[in-house]
Amino acid sequence: MNAALQAGWARLRVAGAIAPGTAAAERFGAFGEGSIMGFPTAVLYGERHIRVGRGTTINTWVTLAAGYHPTQPGLPETVISIGDRSLIGMRCGIVAHESVTIGDDVWFGQEVYVTDGNHGYTDPATPPGNQLGAHRPVVIGDGCWLGHGTVVLAGTHLGRHVVVAAGSVVTGTFPDHAVIGGVPARIIRRHEPGVGWVRPDGTGEVIPETATVDPARLAADLATLESMSDDEVSAMLSDGARRDR
Repeated sequence: MNAALQAGWARLRVAGAIAPGTAAAERFGAFGEGSIMGFPTAVLYGERHIRVGRGTTINTWVTLAAGYHPTQPGLPETVISIGDRSLIGMRCGIVAHESVTIGDDVWFGQEVYVTDGNHGYTDPATPPGNQLGAHRPVVIGDGCWLGHGTVVLAGTHLGRHVVVAAGSVVTGTFPDHAVIGGVPARIIRRHEPGVGWVRPDGTGEVIPETATVDPARLAADLATLESMSDDEVSAMLSDGARRDR
């Protein structure tokens, strides 16, 4: 019984996934080639106001909600925009009433929540849940990485390649390449071109700039290594050791 349930669930997850060419993808404002949204989803509505780029992965149990309810009139043409090659982790929530823009190559950990709205509290006679705050656009720039459990509030603007520590609550504007974290989030390290990442107060060690390993180059080098004989590998290692002296 257990094996049958597992096999059936695996088939359902494949069959229920949203991908280009499926009826569910056709309901989106755009759903790019090579993108997928895992099944099951959580809350999903306002799809015609949601645009997803190419090669983007949206994991299971993710909420994408454009507007206050599925039939809300008068929404902007695009309320939620997710760029190319981005990754939205499991159980994330993106709830937008006017504008949440997520760039290319953005990665979300699990349970990240992003919204451009909030509730008010200034009317003492009305429960805060029934008071609507102002909508303020959210922009998450290209290449950002948001750690597990991050909360991004209305009006936030993250520059390019910003790293957000897990569990942070983010509001405000942060520059390109900043490392931020905390409740509320603040700059932990800022980038000085040609130097590296430094603390705002100038104390502590500098985190230097380092080049990223190219996965394609690494795969090619490993394939070459695997094709070599033991004698060829030994000769290469000996040659490298002589050069290092």
